[in-house]
Amino acid sequence: MEKLDLKTQLRHLYGPSAKEPAAVEVPALGFLMIDGEGDPNTSKAYAEAVEALFALAYALKFAVKKGVQAIDYGVMPLEGLWWADDMTSFTSGDRSDWKWTTMIMQPAFISRELVGETAASVTTKKGLPGLSRVRFETFEEGLAAQIMHLGPFSGEGPTIERLHAFILASGCELFGKHHEVYLSDIRKADPAKWKTVIRQPMR
Repeated sequence: MEKLDLKTQLRHLYGPSAKEPAAVEVPALGFLMIDGEGDPNTSKAYAEAVEALFALAYALKFAVKKGVQAIDYGVMPLEGLWWADDMTSFTSGDRSDWKWTTMIMQPAFISRELVGETAASVTTKKGLPGLSRVRFETFEEGLAAQIMHLGPFSGEGPTIERLHAFILASGCELFGKHHEVYLSDIRKADPAKWKTVIRQPMR
């Protein structure tokens, strides 16, 4: 059986340095996605979205592993795009106006047809409310800057400021949505050791 280590193959996207921001070209990749809005810490819709994404991602992994292709791979980490109509809500502490797309990257051989068939099966078996909101889409960021943030989400501010300063110093401007990749299991890991990729498209 073929085994794929996607994190290693895409180390330049999922393992940046925590010391200095760096520019990276992000290619088109396939994602399971769910859109929503509201405070992720209290939003029922956000919790349902995360539950549905992981349920479907693992179901796809096992469908491929047991199928004709017989490929085994690790499910990729949760990611999030974040924005707001009034961007001051990101500094005021009011998260009720936040908008988000939560998502999990899929290997290139995952097809829209397989996603549809697997989602129907998972819906029948588990009946998760968030599954009806899942879509499978290609997402391409292109040129971006990124850095690894070490520590709790509440401490991201200085890291984000460094990233934005790097973009402006490069003669570029911020473009697109703030992007985070959550590499740690926050249910188990010490918050001081959480690893989060902070990425910002630029042009």
